[in-house]
Amino acid sequence: MKTLVYSAKDFEISFIKKANSKKHKLTFLEDSLTSESAIKAIGYKAISIFSKDDASPIVIEKLKDFGVEFITLRSVGHDNVNLNTANTLEIKVANVPAFSPYSIAEHAVSLLLTLNRKLIEANKRVKSFNFDLNNLIGFDLNDKKVGIIGTGKIGSVMTKIMHGFGCELLGYDILENKELTKKYGMQYQSIEDLCENSDIISLHVPLNSETHHLIDKNLIKLMKPGVVIINTARGAILNTEDIINGLRSGIISALGIDVYENEKEIFFSNHSLDIITDEMLIKLNAMPNVLITGHQAFLTDEALTNIAETTIYNLDCWTEGIETKNELTKIISKKK
Repeated sequence: MKTLVYSAKDFEISFIKKANSKKHKLTFLEDSLTSESAIKAIGYKAISIFSKDDASPIVIEKLKDFGVEFITLRSVGHDNVNLNTANTLEIKVANVPAFSPYSIAEHAVSLLLTLNRKLIEANKRVKSFNFDLNNLIGFDLNDKKVGIIGTGKIGSVMTKIMHGFGCELLGYDILENKELTKKYGMQYQSIEDLCENSDIISLHVPLNSETHHLIDKNLIKLMKPGVVIINTARGAILNTEDIINGLRSGIISALGIDVYENEKEIFFSNHSLDIITDEMLIKLNAMPNVLITGHQAFLTDEALTNIAETTIYNLDCWTEGIETKNELTKIISKKK
């Protein structure tokens, strides 16, 4: 199948080519999908997009006019795709429902450990042959209460890892995972109680209307002074302005994020020579107790292999005229 791959990054192209094994005619485009760049899909039956690409109604309508029949995402999240429009226009959409939950969970732990033990500052000092230990005090993770919001595949791995540190585990999810309770002593609580009781909070939920700005000033007011918040899920789950106020007040002692609610125009590109105008990002970046990575939690060999293989699998199914098990639009069809 002739497929245009939008937002193609150097680090992923080799993985996609290997998974494809010359089965589909792929064209890699560095540009992201926008209303303007949609015209480049003329002549392609399918496109592949990433989380920052714009598949809003007007873009999908253009893709339909240009002859696109299939959209395969190289991500789990699909909040950037208007599935209602795609379904109405009979454009099939599929995602990568799971790649490596270990990559995300392990990155979340990396953020936590780096913040807690102040490793960046410690390394910076040693680079200057400064071996002073003042202001580098962290805390034991053992016996700390860790609140895990979202206990699906990634949250489950996070639970397992933190259990290994000897943490007391609190969970919040629409569906309780009884296995986590049985194996790791997970205690499910209301989100209010979890925020009130946790020393550390880690977010692992998808972004939707229910989770948008889930963590806001109302929940922050309930949190223990000195709480650490880790977000490797979606940026807009946090109300960033409220988080900044929480950091300034001292309620939040540290913040580790791999995602940011306004990341779409910033992440995945080099802006080192640009003047950044995003005031919230500037404020966060200036805080010594905030650690930001640029949406790289998925960046492992295993995860990139899984993403590439699933993307090609979706194309394989559509080429053969069958549904892929990862289709998103069929869900909407069944509801109607």
